[in-house]
Amino acid sequence: MSFTTLVDGATLAAHLDDAGWRVFDCRHQLADPAAGEAAYAAGHLPGASFLHLDRDLSGPMTGSNGRHPLPDPQRLAARLAAAGVSNSTQVVAYDDAGGMIAGRLWWLLRWLGHERVALLDGGIQGWQAAGRPLSRAVPQPAPAVFAAAPRDWVVDADTLLANLDGGELCVVDARSPDRFRGENETLDRVGGHIPGARNRFFRDNLDADGCFRPAAELRREFSALLAGVAPAQVVMQCGSGVSACHNLLAMEIAGLPGARLYAGSWSEWCSDPARPVVA
Repeated sequence: MSFTTLVDGATLAAHLDDAGWRVFDCRHQLADPAAGEAAYAAGHLPGASFLHLDRDLSGPMTGSNGRHPLPDPQRLAARLAAAGVSNSTQVVAYDDAGGMIAGRLWWLLRWLGHERVALLDGGIQGWQAAGRPLSRAVPQPAPAVFAAAPRDWVVDADTLLANLDGGELCVVDARSPDRFRGENETLDRVGGHIPGARNRFFRDNLDADGCFRPAAELRREFSALLAGVAPAQVVMQCGSGVSACHNLLAMEIAGLPGARLYAGSWSEWCSDPARPVVA
């Protein structure tokens, strides 16, 4: 059996010694980029390797392509292969932020054509709350062969700009409601949102324990938000293309696949003063 959206802690615990499974710690703090790696060194799930949001799951910034540009797909594939991921490996990603960072790895692997990837529901907090152990040992997996086949799942700024009048695409912003309104903006140079965008705060996908809410609830809420727009016409964005992946995962769980990602997101959009802003 393969897992393509979520996996629970009990299931993962039963597969920790499975050679066909690889686990990745994706913890990261936007305000302290070294914090995730330090947390990993202090203790992580047994057998887990670390992937850094900036170094591994993003490409170089140019000043106009957002804070977390997509990595080169072949470079990412080589990084994953070196960490023991083949095209048949079951990958599990986790973090300590409700899946906000781990969701990026989930989406990136799917973008590369790899279906067998799931988020650890409840993250490392749920793992520890169940009394399961952590480790400080750094695994040394045997390198594998991973052939990437990137999918056409990315929408660029020019496409969205051209869509402002036609309205064929529905943009959904995963940032908090206050940032969406242009308030309390501390990460980007301009506050506000893309004209016509709708707001779905990614944390609304989670319950009080930090697990994803039931599929039926997610489907009902996303269907209400989209108001008849087909998932294939939906473009997810956030501040830098990270938490938007959380909404993409939630839609997949809800049985509403097909939405795409504006990877540059708000940090790219607002870098060009010629692009319109609603604040």
